[in-house]
Amino acid sequence: MSRRYRVTHRTTYSYSDDVTSSYGRAYLTPRDHPGQRLLEHDIVIDPVPSDRSIGTDVYGNTTSYFHVTAEHRTLEVTGESLVEVDVPDPAGLDGAELPWERARPTTDTGPLAVEFTLDLLPPEITPEVTAYAAESLTPGRPLLEAITDLNTRIHRDFRYRSGSTTVSTRVADVFAAREGVCQDFARIGAACLRAHGLAARYVSGYLATDPPPGKERMVGADATHAWSAVWLPGAEEDDRTGRWIAFDPTNDQFADERYVTVAWGRDYADVPPLRGIIYTDAEQSTITVSVDVAPVTG
Repeated sequence: MSRRYRVTHRTTYSYSDDVTSSYGRAYLTPRDHPGQRLLEHDIVIDPVPSDRSIGTDVYGNTTSYFHVTAEHRTLEVTGESLVEVDVPDPAGLDGAELPWERARPTTDTGPLAVEFTLDLLPPEITPEVTAYAAESLTPGRPLLEAITDLNTRIHRDFRYRSGSTTVSTRVADVFAAREGVCQDFARIGAACLRAHGLAARYVSGYLATDPPPGKERMVGADATHAWSAVWLPGAEEDDRTGRWIAFDPTNDQFADERYVTVAWGRDYADVPPLRGIIYTDAEQSTITVSVDVAPVTG
């Protein structure tokens, strides 16, 4: 069983003076991976770029590059996608009853996952982060039980408040303020797991705007969303088998068919929706973002 979504992600930049040249890099192309299929995709840029290309980064994410040379005071970048997401198979959690300590990857058991155990630069793993995670990662506790507990505690202990942080806010600052947004909570989840040798991804994507019948609307719809994922050793002991368990501290649940994955990396800085460089004398600029993830029926 699966669900299809039409995703529209529009970003508009407005400037107080002419921009003579604009270089951009976008992570707006949803991934193809087990449980998700990208059926259609396009990125529309206005003004039309004089040069553009598509590439793949080290994590397998699709990146789009563009260069606008026409003078402009408004730049609009719109990603449009049709995505099919499967309802999760409960068997995907098979093996998650093993003690969490046994899920630590090594160069023998999970060579491609080892990178996701490493701290960032500057470091995000502090004594407070390590101690906080230890309350969930008690000795011998089953991995799934430990992740469920950590997910719930982050949701309970940190208040969601839009605008309370920026993309450069450190995990330590979020711990001190005890508030943030989904990107912050995803980064906290990843830092907690890495503090104890587990591999954790930062995942960027979207949530369905309208929930399925009988399910509540979740925090993070109508905007880009972020969540975490922990590596689980599979039968082939290889992280390329899709043995990652995705969990969402913002909404205290595991990712399901309402989650559309765009990209993953070690941190937000690896997969921002848009980043770029402009040449202008403008002293003021504004950015507006709108996201719609609408179910497609029939």
